[in-house]
Amino acid sequence: MSDDQLIFRPDDVDLSRSPLRRGIAEPTYVLGAFNPGMTRLPSGNLLLMVRIAEALSQPVEGEHVRAIRWDQGRYVLDRYRVDQVDMADPRQFALKGAAHRMLALTSLSWLLPVELSPDGETVLAVHYDKAIEPAATWQDYGVEDPRISRIGDRWYMTTCSVSAERHSTTLHISENGMDYTLVGIILDHQNKDMLFFEGLVSGRFMALTRPLGEVYFAYPEDSPYVGGPSINFATSPDGLHWKPLEAPGIRARKASTSAMKVGGGTPPILTKDGWLTLYHGVERRDAVGIYRSFWALFDAEDPTRILRLEDDHPVLEADPELTAPIAHQIYLPTPVVFSTGIVDMGDHYLVASGEADLACRMTRLPKDRFR
Repeated sequence: MSDDQLIFRPDDVDLSRSPLRRGIAEPTYVLGAFNPGMTRLPSGNLLLMVRIAEALSQPVEGEHVRAIRWDQGRYVLDRYRVDQVDMADPRQFALKGAAHRMLALTSLSWLLPVELSPDGETVLAVHYDKAIEPAATWQDYGVEDPRISRIGDRWYMTTCSVSAERHSTTLHISENGMDYTLVGIILDHQNKDMLFFEGLVSGRFMALTRPLGEVYFAYPEDSPYVGGPSINFATSPDGLHWKPLEAPGIRARKASTSAMKVGGGTPPILTKDGWLTLYHGVERRDAVGIYRSFWALFDAEDPTRILRLEDDHPVLEADPELTAPIAHQIYLPTPVVFSTGIVDMGDHYLVASGEADLACRMTRLPKDRFR
């Protein structure tokens, strides 16, 4: 078995079967096939729910840049004058002169189920017929970054839905791990990393959240923490209605390489030592920053008690050797690894990540790494 490999890449996607063919005749390409939610199916096989970011091959036409948008079941192109946008970030462009920071995306994301062998080594099937695409006006710019948690006999998948209306967290539920039904919005604010714990805590659902905002307040000068996005806790009686908890969660520490910001990664799983999660921390560098994966352990009975937090030595970093064969497709200026799923394999953990916002990476980590 390989300890580290890319299992699914942009060239593995058959764009002739993309949902964008309903309306977009212009050539497109896969900007990234990455950030997969992961779970084990009743058959024993693994499922990756892969984010497919599909972009126009020629986004600029004359004096306009074009963006893809879902519109009542089909896909259309919006046009913006090139001289009125800032295109410094390859993932998005910003509209100049707006009263608020206003973005449009260079791609539209949909989700593709990819079935793997039980050991995670081989792709067995790609289920285009079960792809998840926008289905409402509050998803008209795409569905992003799935995280899957099995709780009892159901699978709960959170996603980030992007639109001009709102930037929200949405929930899909499955009875078999493969076929998902959209339930709707469960967090009505910018929150890109909501992760359900894989199991109830004192009979209630529990989740990690990461709300975003345009302004943050300063910590005292002698505080070890730096203001900015942080990972918080929330509970729910049914998985639909959520109450934030007052206890502080994971915050960026001044002395850490992740001082720019932190955010959720893998859904917390219950181990003999407590709830284990991998999360991402970002070091400031250029426009995007360097993304690495760190880990934390929460108390089994009271997860707001953080038993261990390792934010100085990453458990995963981007690996240029993995992406060397597809280096010509890399578009980010800095190294990025973004862990999104974890499965207990008995003597080790299998971790699914997005590598370089480009491909799906599978990594085997020994359990003693988390002691």
